[in-house]
Amino acid sequence: MENQTVNNNDEVEIDLGEVFHLLLSKLGVIILSGIVFCLAAVMGTMLLITPKYESTTKIVVLSKQDGNTLTNQDIQTSTSLTKDYAELIKSRTVTEGVIAQLNLDMTHEKLLKKLSVDTPTDTRVVSITVTDTDPYTAAEIANAVRDIASKHIQQVMDIKAVNVVETANIPDEPSSPSVPKNGVIGGLLGILLAAAVVIIVYLTNDTVKTPEDVEKYLGLSVLGTIPYSSKMGKKSKRKKKRHA
Repeated sequence: MENQTVNNNDEVEIDLGEVFHLLLSKLGVIILSGIVFCLAAVMGTMLLITPKYESTTKIVVLSKQDGNTLTNQDIQTSTSLTKDYAELIKSRTVTEGVIAQLNLDMTHEKLLKKLSVDTPTDTRVVSITVTDTDPYTAAEIANAVRDIASKHIQQVMDIKAVNVVETANIPDEPSSPSVPKNGVIGGLLGILLAAAVVIIVYLTNDTVKTPEDVEKYLGLSVLGTIPYSSKMGKKSKRKKKRHA
């Protein structure tokens, strides 16, 4: 029985079990797609994306009411003002001072994009992090920002002491991009894309191929089928030539 196209406006139920078995039958192709996308993501990350490094330095700012004694009030005041210190660190005075000191070929806005300031809750510690494509440059900028910002904070806020908790480190490994993470994301994307293509092809294929499809989609009973083979067709043609 030749394949026939079903022209029926009635809704066709989707057999989830059939879809599941279809995905299992195409499991090899789906996994292969995931591997290809994973390798493409890994290679693209390694060859096309420039790695970036993060260097962090930390300071603690103490507000002393008395030159010799540090009170609880001083500590509470310092904690509540850490956000103010963060804004001072990112001020134009500090960034332009760093640019001039290190002779950097960048603007205030560009340096701000490399700079991040974190003030953990309920602490007096301020973390200054600089991101750059060169690990040594990142550490150098972070230390310069810390030193200039410390003086700026003391002048503006009338602070007696800004202590260095931690000098900027020279990072050994890039902070971004993450090759394993991008590889996993690429692999999952390949698997999902391949599975979606298989399902879409299945849902858009409305041809009748088997007697079961006739009964399922057309609601007709099949009395019999006519086998057809290309070999039989060739034999019949040969017989006709002999008779001729």
